[in-house]
Amino acid sequence: MKPSTKNQTDGNFHKARGKLKEIAGKLTMNPKLEAEGKDEKRAGKIQEKIGQIEKVLGK
Repeated sequence: MKPSTKNQTDGNFHKARGKLKEIAGKLTMNPKLEAEGKDEKRAGKIQEKIGQIEKVLGK
C-alpha cells in the first residue's frame, strides 16, 4: 500500500475512533474522554490531509 493511501486510511480510522470517544465522553459525562476524542479526531483529519497531499505530489 502506498504511504499516501495508508495515511488516508489511518486518518479516516482515527477520525471515526475519535468521534466514538467524543460521543462516549458526552454520554458518560467524562470531559477527559470527550477531549481525547476531539484530539484524536483532529489528528485523523490532519493525517488524512497529509495523505491527500502526498498523493497529489506523487509520493
